[in-house]
Amino acid sequence: MKSLSQDVFDALAGGDATARRPAFDTFQQLSLPTPKEEAWKYVEVDFDLDDHTLVAEPGDPLPDDPFVAGVSGSGGRVTIVDGRTVRIDVDSGLVVSPNAEFDLVAPGLDKFAAANAAFGVDGVTIAVPKGFGGTDPLVVDVQQVTPSSIGFPSIAIRAEEASEASIVVLYRSPVGARAALAPNISVKAEAGAQLRLTTAQLMGSDGLVVGHQRVEAGRDATVRLGEVGLGGRYARLDLGIRLVGDGSSAELVGLSFGEHSQVLDYRVVVDHVGRDTSSNVFIKGAVEDEAQSVFTGLLRIEKDAVRTSAFETNRNLVLSPGAKANSVPNLEILCDDVVCGHGSSVGPLEDDHLYYLQSRGISKSRAERVLIRGFFAEVIDRLPTPGLSGPLRDAVNRRFVQAQEEGRLG
Repeated sequence: MKSLSQDVFDALAGGDATARRPAFDTFQQLSLPTPKEEAWKYVEVDFDLDDHTLVAEPGDPLPDDPFVAGVSGSGGRVTIVDGRTVRIDVDSGLVVSPNAEFDLVAPGLDKFAAANAAFGVDGVTIAVPKGFGGTDPLVVDVQQVTPSSIGFPSIAIRAEEASEASIVVLYRSPVGARAALAPNISVKAEAGAQLRLTTAQLMGSDGLVVGHQRVEAGRDATVRLGEVGLGGRYARLDLGIRLVGDGSSAELVGLSFGEHSQVLDYRVVVDHVGRDTSSNVFIKGAVEDEAQSVFTGLLRIEKDAVRTSAFETNRNLVLSPGAKANSVPNLEILCDDVVCGHGSSVGPLEDDHLYYLQSRGISKSRAERVLIRGFFAEVIDRLPTPGLSGPLRDAVNRRFVQAQEEGRLG
């Protein structure tokens, strides 16, 4: 196992050393982010990259879980273990090749992005051919299995003109393993493409994820994004969407549920550049025990993005006195001819709703479970990958019921 040093960079980069050198220099110059930086407000990064090492050989893959089983099928499977692509099994017509052909994440964004560009040794490119019309999802199972290790996988997705495809990316690590991931996902949807992409963060309780995701949509392209955040000690998604082409659209539907001392951190920017574009961000979260969630969202409407329609909603339940949710939606509008809106809420379960159910003879604990299921159902039903619905409902309900039974709720 090797730390993120000069010698390790020289050995990994090989013939790519000249191209990777600027990223490595940036990595060395940057410090870990602090809450003083606007993009990292509300959170303390309480771990150091030097505490995690690269592994020379990937460990043994994890067994399938209900989430993997729910989406596995004829769409194919890609498995990345400890930052290395160990399996590509695709017969659906999609073209999957080793290594990422492009990366939309700038290395100077933060120390984690720079580390990915400098030390990332593997990944995949997924090409959706022109006119392709597959419906079964391709599953990309990203695992970090070796304790005290870190992986820097990159996934590049190109949906060519008038194509349609569904892709699911899962992040997983063993329970109790202090394993870390700093993945990059880059998406280009060309003219008329329809792409459904869901990422599900299912890391073990001591896992760490700092992920960057960038999406560009061309003329009349539609990108539907799903996001699930359940695992990890600290998990962050930095998501940027650029609607470049006229008539392009994006939808982001997500949910998170934090327990114990988890921190689930979401930063979303949707940039409307083209004309007649539309976006809808809809995220719900819950926190219990001493967990913390963060959502900061920005809808930016550029000066020539006439006839834009953009909406952003974030709803949060705080289920224990020690839990905390931060929700900050923002608009930046540089054009007059637009329809935009945003909203957020943070609070406990509604007393009126509890009272109504209890007045019908339902016990308080049962009524709370009904309200939790109803709160998340709206999101789960809108996820772009239906196969995740069953396992997700089970996981959310089980998490809340266990906290109830152990007396961890306020």
